[in-house]
Amino acid sequence: MAQSQGWVKRYLKAFCKGFFVAVPVAVTFLDRVACVARVEGASMQPSLNPGGSQSSDVVLLNHWKVRNFEVHRGDIVSLVSPKNPEQKIIKRVIALEGDIVRTIGHKNRYVKVPRGHIWVEGDHHGHSFDSNSFGPVSLGLLHAHATHILWPPERWQKLESVLPPERLPVRIQED
Repeated sequence: MAQSQGWVKRYLKAFCKGFFVAVPVAVTFLDRVACVARVEGASMQPSLNPGGSQSSDVVLLNHWKVRNFEVHRGDIVSLVSPKNPEQKIIKRVIALEGDIVRTIGHKNRYVKVPRGHIWVEGDHHGHSFDSNSFGPVSLGLLHAHATHILWPPERWQKLESVLPPERLPVRIQED
């Protein structure tokens, strides 16, 4: 009996040590490196959720790639909604700071993206709550860069940073 209690005690001690090491490592990884997220809605169709409401893509979100606010035109990014800080949205980067963009339904026909901001839009115009609704977005709201579709399996793929030709900025700020 005493021998079996010693085994249980050793097992619990090893479990606790492993648990108290693994949990902080996992939390740090998910917070700083990468995580997965389910994409809901039609705003990014056809790039994401092409099947409509009956399917939801699951994407890999890479936090590491945006740690220095390094984003490029055409990247699909996750960001904190400027209208609801409790919500994360996923959009395509259309323009970077200094670029002049032709808007779709914004109060101004042309907008120069201010320093420290980006212009984001959903791929499905008219079904997207994006910069055309709320204007340029602060880089401080950037959450992650969507790099791959993980689910459903038949859609496994790398997400390319492609900017539709009709959404190119009118003037691009030279670096």
